[in-house]
Amino acid sequence: MPVITNIEDLRALAEKRVPRMFYDYADCGSWTESTYRANESDFQRIKLRQRVAINMEHRSTASTMVGQTVAMPVALAPVGSVGMQHADGEILVARAAEAFGVPFTLSTMSICSIEDVAAHTKARFWFQLYVMRDRQFIERLIDRAKAANCGALVLTLDLQILAQRHKDLKNGLSVPPKPTLTNWINLATKPRWCLGMLGTQRRQFGNIVGHVGGVEDMSSLSQWTASQFDPTLNWNDVEWIKKRWGGKLILKGIQDVEDARLAVSSGADALIVSNHGGRQLDGAESSIRALPAIVDAVGKEIEVHMDGGIRSGQDVLKARALGARGTYIGRAYVYGLGAMGEAGVTKSLEIIRKELDTTMALCGRTDIDTIDKSILLPGTYPA
Repeated sequence: MPVITNIEDLRALAEKRVPRMFYDYADCGSWTESTYRANESDFQRIKLRQRVAINMEHRSTASTMVGQTVAMPVALAPVGSVGMQHADGEILVARAAEAFGVPFTLSTMSICSIEDVAAHTKARFWFQLYVMRDRQFIERLIDRAKAANCGALVLTLDLQILAQRHKDLKNGLSVPPKPTLTNWINLATKPRWCLGMLGTQRRQFGNIVGHVGGVEDMSSLSQWTASQFDPTLNWNDVEWIKKRWGGKLILKGIQDVEDARLAVSSGADALIVSNHGGRQLDGAESSIRALPAIVDAVGKEIEVHMDGGIRSGQDVLKARALGARGTYIGRAYVYGLGAMGEAGVTKSLEIIRKELDTTMALCGRTDIDTIDKSILLPGTYPA
């Protein structure tokens, strides 16, 4: 086993152990992938102020997100098909998040169902909702999330239509996956993954199959999903969903100040500055560059969170300094899962918290809730 020191080590190991089509699904962006790359690289341009001769004892990374106590201001973002990165993936991720003390967000397009995750955890995980044309199905999904005692509903607003991701097309990623010769050869090099999948019955979208009329297997699911993402989604739907849900509501996919103000008007509890990990509008601004303007515009009226490009505890600290009350990791924990299963997810969280704690101390702070722009070097961060 190689020595794991950072998220990049987990990524490299996941690339070796996860079948190409599923690894690329998580580790790609749309079209030229310029926004996907900028999400990460724009963090590197932000520089920190080193401080010395300051008492660094009694440090705390603990905070809150939408009123929930968290071990650090990090939640695990919703990622589709996590159960194809590793057998029973969503259950393993939820257990690791529960033990660590941070929220896990289950995707609508998960392999393990809401009920599966609830049966294997005690913590109140969050549920991410995609809006489909079949509104009765959406109502049932919301009701199922309520029955599972989910702590928050994360409504994704930036996937009304699906952008093209070249790697997915080249790899034959579809529902069900295309059994090409290249894919079979690649699977033969991933015995650990194959054995895991042989040992589980969870190989299809558990929140959908069996919960929609006529959708009883992966083949029928393909026809249903192709026509279900709703391009007519609008702010009236947000109001309807908020009333149906009745609990904490977080709006994901806000990149524009005008949309942020509409999010405030909707009565949501928080918004997430996010470009879907660079997987939707290629050429959009990175999340960390979009964050400050949105915080300045609405940060006193709504809790502002941030998602996209976080690969380290330093990134978490920089986002916090620019006004994000909470942050989300997606690829970082998916790499851990693909590399080492549940232990890999735990490792990714441990790496991020250690980096966050150490960097905070070297910037002269001991409490995450005191972090602001003063820890950043002027002129290196977006105004």
